[in-house]
Amino acid sequence: MNRTEQDVMTHAQPLIEEMGYKLIEVEYVKEGPDYYLRLYLDKKGGITLEDCAQASEVLSEKLDEWDIVKGGYFLDVSSPGAERPIKDDDDLEMTLNQGIYVKTYQQIDGNKEWTGILKDYDSDTVTIDYREKTRTKTVTIGRDRIATIRKAVIL
Repeated sequence: MNRTEQDVMTHAQPLIEEMGYKLIEVEYVKEGPDYYLRLYLDKKGGITLEDCAQASEVLSEKLDEWDIVKGGYFLDVSSPGAERPIKDDDDLEMTLNQGIYVKTYQQIDGNKEWTGILKDYDSDTVTIDYREKTRTKTVTIGRDRIATIRKAVIL
């Protein structure tokens, strides 16, 4: 994360939390001749277009006050995506009883990948209900064994 991104994250995070959202990531990038400041937000149940519009309006005004970003840029406030990586316990909490994908470094009971419903988690494990053919099974995976963990869309 570059200095501008860190400064925006530091200033914006309390404001975003006050609005009931979680600030997932900040990007400040140059694309062609233009600069873009992107803030990715989420909340339990998912972020909506209206949420992004409301946050964008508030952030636009505050960013002008804070004067962190020098020069012109386009502000983009959006969702991080339906299948974004899970970064911390807050993300796990928001994902409880929703779709999750987990890939491990080594096989557990013959599998390295699961897509299912996050049923529980603690500081050491995550527990997932998943389908294997016609049966629902449960697996508890040590967090130290997880290579990839992200939200998943389950139809």
